[in-house]
Amino acid sequence: MTRPQLILASASPRRLDLLARIGVVPDMVRPADIDEAPEKGELPGPHAQRLAAEKARAVAEPGALTLAADTVVAAGRRILPKAEDEATARRCLELLSGRRHRVHSAVSLIDATGTARHRLSTSIVTFKRLTAGEIAAYLASAEWQGKAGGYAIQGRAEAFVRFLSGNHSGVVGLPLFETRALLLSAGYPLG
Repeated sequence: MTRPQLILASASPRRLDLLARIGVVPDMVRPADIDEAPEKGELPGPHAQRLAAEKARAVAEPGALTLAADTVVAAGRRILPKAEDEATARRCLELLSGRRHRVHSAVSLIDATGTARHRLSTSIVTFKRLTAGEIAAYLASAEWQGKAGGYAIQGRAEAFVRFLSGNHSGVVGLPLFETRALLLSAGYPLG
């Protein structure tokens, strides 16, 4: 059996790194250009699922597998933005300081016949109470840029995590357990 062509609908280097951990190297990387704004009243988990599905549909090709993902950081029902500036990152970190939050990481796979499969991983993360100095030092690292919720758990922010229940790779941006299951179900060979 020949391995089907795999398209990754993401420009994220973290997702490429995570796929490599399970022995997967996409044949093509084709970021999807979609509107990622939440719909009115949309909850965080369904928002992540909708975006992952839309990204997969946006770049899918007949006969190929298309893998897409989206990660949403949520404080209660509130969807935190991707931090594009320092002020946004500061607001996110101040909000998450000393609290529990959820990270929803959705994966969508469109198989060679056009059938779509979806999975959602939800993890609970609790940050320690952050001091003003810790927030300032983290902001100075610039690690927060473009990150959902203003932090990267795979970097310096991991030291802020007092508790994690769920999938570490999902918090990074691609839940490997769910991704592997989707790929196998679509006939993609994995060791």
